Amino acid sequence: MSSSDPPATTYASHKLFVANRGEIAVRILRTAKRLNIRTVAVYTRPDATAPHVVLADEAIALRAQDDDPVSNARGYLDAEAILAICKERGVTLVHPGYGFLSENATFAQMVVDAGIGWLGPRPETIEAMGLKHRARDLATEVDVPLVPGSKGLLRDVDEAVALASEIGLPVMLKSTAGGGGMGLVVCSSIDELCEKFHSTQARAQTLFHNDGLFIERYYPAARHVEVQIFGDGMGHAIHMGERECSVQRRHQKVIEEAPSPFMIRHPDIQSRLWAAAVRLAEHVRYESAGTVEFLVDDATGEFFFLEMNTRLQVEHPVTEQTNPRLDIVELMILQGIATRSKLYNAISLHPAYNQDRYSVSPSERQHHAIEVRIYCENPSAQFKPSPGVLQHVSFPKEEWLRVDSWVETGTTITPYYDPLACKLIVSGSSRAEALERLSDVLSRTKLYGPPNNVQYLKAICDSETFRAGNATTTFLDTFSFVPRGFTVQNGGLEATVQDYPGRRIGLGMPRSGPMDSFAFRVANVLVGNEPGIEGLELTLTGCRLLFHTAAVVAVTGAHSNVTVDGKEARMWERIIVPAGSKLVVGTAKDTGMRTYLAVRGGFPEIPRYLGSKSTSMGLGGYQGRALTSGDQIALGDCSPTASEAPFALPPALTPVYTSDWTVYVLPGPQCDPTFITTDGISEFFDTKWTVSSSSNRMGIRLEGPQIKWARENGGEGGSHPSNILDNGYAFGTINVNGDTPVILTHEGPDMGGYVCVCTVASAELWKLGQLRAGNTVQFRRITYDQAMSLYKDQQRLLKALAEPSTDDFPAPSAGDLGDSNVDPRLHAVSPDDASRRPGVVFRQAGDSAILVEFGDMELDFAIRARIHAFETEVKRRGIPGIWSLAPCIRSTMVHFDSVVISQGDLLAALIEAEASLPVSVESLTFPGRRITFPIVLDDRWNREALERYMRSIRETAVYLPSNVEYLAKNNGLESAQEALKLLVRTDWLVLGVGFYLACPFLVPIDPRCRLVGQKMNPSRTYTPRGAIGIAGVVAAIYPVESPGGYQLYGRTLPPWQTWGKGHDFAPDTPWLLRPFDQVAYEVVSEEEYLQLESRFDAGQYAFKIEERTFSMAEYTAFVRSIETEVKEFRARQARAVTKEEARQRDLFAAWDRQRREELEAQKSVASDIIVSGTYAGGDCLTSSLTAHVWKIKCSVGDLVTSAEQVLVILEAMKTEVNIEAGEEHVGRKVKGFGRDVREGGAVRAGEALVYFD
Repeated sequence: MSSSDPPATTYASHKLFVANRGEIAVRILRTAKRLNIRTVAVYTRPDATAPHVVLADEAIALRAQDDDPVSNARGYLDAEAILAICKERGVTLVHPGYGFLSENATFAQMVVDAGIGWLGPRPETIEAMGLKHRARDLATEVDVPLVPGSKGLLRDVDEAVALASEIGLPVMLKSTAGGGGMGLVVCSSIDELCEKFHSTQARAQTLFHNDGLFIERYYPAARHVEVQIFGDGMGHAIHMGERECSVQRRHQKVIEEAPSPFMIRHPDIQSRLWAAAVRLAEHVRYESAGTVEFLVDDATGEFFFLEMNTRLQVEHPVTEQTNPRLDIVELMILQGIATRSKLYNAISLHPAYNQDRYSVSPSERQHHAIEVRIYCENPSAQFKPSPGVLQHVSFPKEEWLRVDSWVETGTTITPYYDPLACKLIVSGSSRAEALERLSDVLSRTKLYGPPNNVQYLKAICDSETFRAGNATTTFLDTFSFVPRGFTVQNGGLEATVQDYPGRRIGLGMPRSGPMDSFAFRVANVLVGNEPGIEGLELTLTGCRLLFHTAAVVAVTGAHSNVTVDGKEARMWERIIVPAGSKLVVGTAKDTGMRTYLAVRGGFPEIPRYLGSKSTSMGLGGYQGRALTSGDQIALGDCSPTASEAPFALPPALTPVYTSDWTVYVLPGPQCDPTFITTDGISEFFDTKWTVSSSSNRMGIRLEGPQIKWARENGGEGGSHPSNILDNGYAFGTINVNGDTPVILTHEGPDMGGYVCVCTVASAELWKLGQLRAGNTVQFRRITYDQAMSLYKDQQRLLKALAEPSTDDFPAPSAGDLGDSNVDPRLHAVSPDDASRRPGVVFRQAGDSAILVEFGDMELDFAIRARIHAFETEVKRRGIPGIWSLAPCIRSTMVHFDSVVISQGDLLAALIEAEASLPVSVESLTFPGRRITFPIVLDDRWNREALERYMRSIRETAVYLPSNVEYLAKNNGLESAQEALKLLVRTDWLVLGVGFYLACPFLVPIDPRCRLVGQKMNPSRTYTPRGAIGIAGVVAAIYPVESPGGYQLYGRTLPPWQTWGKGHDFAPDTPWLLRPFDQVAYEVVSEEEYLQLESRFDAGQYAFKIEERTFSMAEYTAFVRSIETEVKEFRARQARAVTKEEARQRDLFAAWDRQRREELEAQKSVASDIIVSGTYAGGDCLTSSLTAHVWKIKCSVGDLVTSAEQVLVILEAMKTEVNIEAGEEHVGRKVKGFGRDVREGGAVRAGEALVYFD
């Protein structure tokens, strides 16, 4: 793109300020970088991590103290602030790019008056050409043809009418200060002109602070052709050829090309057009780059001056690509330096400033270029801007393709700026070749995230009119484009994209996927997809979708009303949705919780994240969230065939959804008298547990009797008997958090410090997706062989269903499988006291995992070293079927594929691997890294999290109001400062990585620094990302904002980068730490931390990383050398812990007593309240689940006007649930409410909410 290679000394003394953002800022900075010019960029909060900030040598925040995102985003228009930065930073040149202040004559004058070079025309030229009536006068002076119209500004509407009658209709009413299609209105009649005159005037005043209007004849069949000019400011100018921009939408350019296809056919007109543009430029002594725009009558070839753009145009790359080695930005820089330094002939010596290069006839021209602008906007929704995250960005790499972009995977398109994502410019030896290349590039461009216009552009490119070069400025007015996709009109409670089996990575990456994978896979098979292809999971309240194209779909799961354009459709069978039709999936009826929608061909433009398209915790799926109104999902090959045959699941095979569930489980891993008494185990499996309304995809909370523990506390794992030293969790395990059983489901953690009683059999996991609040569930124990029999039966059914020719479906599995009291301890190796070899227990963890525990329930680095050696040996042996190992403090969870290897065969292989380990691990060494993290101790963000906790959850506890003060007291230390000093004095060893998003579990290497703390009870609902906390003897760094219970003492940079940006991350490994890494902390201030955080988010922070080997021999020797100090520290610590635990028991009991009393008081008051309109008879709308009433949105006497009218909002599953009226109640009046229906009241599934007349 370089024009030449001038000496570096030409530019060495200059500093260039780029007063812009996005792709144009990046493009300018790249030229400056090539020329070795130092650069300065500015940014607003939305752009803090944008590429132009990273590329510049210096970057300064605009309006840094402005917390209002809207006014902060206007910082690029703050001329005074920008000029102040220029002066402060010693700037010598300012390039304004396009838009913002680029054609602001006042700002240009301010820059010039400050002695800074303005890379553009003189301020007086900007002002003259910015006023359209003045520009017309200047054009007339040198015989540049004008569109028939007013000679000056219109006085009033009467003059406008008179002129329109004279020049003929239609006409354009234009703002003299407008641009880019704004302030322009087409009027086809005198009445329309009268109607729109004053509103156009008012809009011009609002937009441009100038209400001056003029009028021009409007040519419906016309071309928009512009000429790129460049002037030296001394009265000499050249043209660089023309560009055609006729493909426009609402007067905004969409596609530009050079040369103009019209001019290729009319070279005589082309040469006159060039001459007219140069005449005008020389007449105004134009300086720098500019564009003269013309309207060309498609029928006669007459051309008329429209306006002059006194800046660099968006489409300037088209001209550069048709003129090899031309860099217009470089010429602007050189001209700016020449003007500032009074080197008036400098530009004339540049080889690119030579008219002969550009005055080439069409027959001799060897290059043709076409540019398309890719916007994040929705062509099927009136091109509404579509802000959001770009979840996958990739462009083809071709020597003939130029990509001017500022986006990458993970970029957020904000609502505050123009949604231009990039420009693609293709070139070829001919227009035909360029067209073929453009079509190919658009088909291979991947810009996945919110809706964009890529497919719209491809449709234009492939159209006959455009390919023939016959597009005029009205071409797109009648251009028809139908997207292949559907638009969400109502996403219901929670409609998410899921695929099966989701993510199988481990390391705390949520598996996600469908909660009821059986119904999900059946839906896919019914439409002809592979069973695991992505589809929609609809929680409780269904959805409403508008299909733009015909599609084959299937709806399965909880029974719901399904309609296509109001006509009922059947579930569990293939449905054809015609183009333009509305598919509605209603609220799940009395039983079941989730419904599934599969579409033939899936959703190809939803990218995979870490191997899956499933939605999870702000990751994956569509924008990492549930679908909402206005979202648009692109579809694949979804159309029905000409001979599409009906296809349904036989009714006998349809699952039965109930309110009282039996779920088959495998006991373990911690289902033995070590943890729970024998009677307690029996009671656990005899109980019909009630599903709590505080349940979601992370876990299903159960209400029932208190667990009968076999121990008083969790030892080093924590003060509660449910606590253990952190270990891996199996998928679908029943985890006891305190005294509350929680079924860990698809977004649940894969590691933690609580006892797990049993694990749901793989073939039974689908039932968890259909449990709703108020249901009961009883767990029945089965053997591994029984679990595998259930699994194989399920797989056989799915396979048979996928065979279109078969009617021979396997019979459903037998009903009652009994209850097998199986010991989860599959094998135990006794400890050898003589050799000090620890004992090992192999525990069953469902039908696809085995937990291998070493030694006693205590922290021991030698044990962790043995686990590492064990895993190394397992990997060396290449045991088939193992897909993940999850090591932690004293165990590793071995996850395996039970289809590949049986539990028995895997167990034998693991026993053999463990037996091969050496007796002693003291000679072992473990390669790792020492990574230095910045840390703010006792920071304000963690203190704010505790203040929020005290306001909303609990006011008093031993760890309140300060976690740091508590840690000091709990460890027998004199002050909080002493505690903080110990916490940063030692390096920390990473013993495990998991829980959520590769959260590291760390332990101080120096035993004298191992502070202990209990988990907060209840847990916090909010923890800042990067927060560091302690629970038991283990610390963790929170990778993202999340709930949590660790005692917080500082904040650092998170060891997680969602999009893998930065020196130490990658898209497929967005986590930093791994076992046996060592973490060191460097104390920084809060202000320093904020600067580092900004660099981290931009992907520009590099951690200090040193290769380091952990030697067990060296560690053992070190511990022996400080043995006396350690004993003294632990003794003092134990005394303090005993004291603080006693205090906590008393405080917790008082808090719990007060909480229960308040609940009882609320119930008592509620029973005395007579709710206005309470009614106990007649037709009613019932609650579909047990929940709390959040809002009542109707009153007695209100008329129901639509099926979608929200009458009541419930709160359940930690989510608001809109209760809509439904079709059957439209036109009816509200007569009353159910007995307990009041805001804050509780209702059970099936109880009346609203009664109707």
